[in-house]
Amino acid sequence: MSIERPLPVTAMTPDTAGAITAALEHEIGKVIVGQHVLIRRMLTALFAAIPFSVSRGRTRAGCGHLLLEGVPGVAKTLTATTLAQAISAKFQRVQLTPDLLPADILGTRVYDANTSTFRIEQGPIFTNILLADEINRATPKTQSALLEAMQERQVTLAETTFPLDDPFWVLATENPVEQEGVYTLPEAQLDRFSMMLRVGYPTEREEIDMLHLRMNETTIERRVSPADVSILREFIRETVYVDDKIVEYIVRLGRATRDPSEVGRPHLKELVQLGISPRSYQHVLALTRVNAFLHGRTWALPDDVKEIFVDSARHRIARTVRAQAENVEPDEILTNLLGAVPIP
Repeated sequence: MSIERPLPVTAMTPDTAGAITAALEHEIGKVIVGQHVLIRRMLTALFAAIPFSVSRGRTRAGCGHLLLEGVPGVAKTLTATTLAQAISAKFQRVQLTPDLLPADILGTRVYDANTSTFRIEQGPIFTNILLADEINRATPKTQSALLEAMQERQVTLAETTFPLDDPFWVLATENPVEQEGVYTLPEAQLDRFSMMLRVGYPTEREEIDMLHLRMNETTIERRVSPADVSILREFIRETVYVDDKIVEYIVRLGRATRDPSEVGRPHLKELVQLGISPRSYQHVLALTRVNAFLHGRTWALPDDVKEIFVDSARHRIARTVRAQAENVEPDEILTNLLGAVPIP
């Protein structure tokens, strides 16, 4: 089912949209053995309508950026490149290192001797999918170069502001094992990522199947165009119904991360220094819609929120020194809170 032209929104139905997303999952599965949760979460973020700015009186929305954490060799980069091929998107990979400068990502002004003027040389950020590999190896100055692009979907070079293509999607990876030569991402930048996914090892059976896979004989077919991604994103936002009780549930979960004593977990208050931001509610709501759609429904359930909440919040809460000393992981805190907040 190769699609050569953008699908009109009026012609889209839940069945056709569901068939497209299922075809994308199948296409990625040709190369990636296992990692079903990773693939599903990546599609969830890709089709999430995250509000990011207001232009000409209209709220604009874009894909949810992803932070992938895992040891080397668990198919983080391969999954990203395979998905880029399946949607026929422009793809750029930047290997972040301590000596990388913001201009190496954004671009810079270059003097043209022939015309005696300066011209703008655009960097790799002008793409549909940007893979920022090992983002924690870059210095904070270089990391901050991504902030405007991730939030506003635009880049300012000198006195000129350039809008980025839609979709624009940042996939960043980091290695949690190495502690030397790495820089912790600031909270402001972490909050721009819709989800932080922890990519683990496949099962024994999946590793055996991986060795039997003949990747050099595998062809990735184009399933949708980048323009179709924007149309699908808009269709899912308009189609999936979210009841007010689900919205209130998201807010209660968020507020519980700031003051766990409100939901009967006062002991967690000494472990959490900073809860999730109001901006993250928009991310959770958009991800919930897509999660419900990928489960074949046009209405959201509390289970859709619970399924993606830990992935969307683990990087947004700041633990206290006590929590770090006692090795209390964010997942443990969030799971405890999920069990404490009443389900509507």
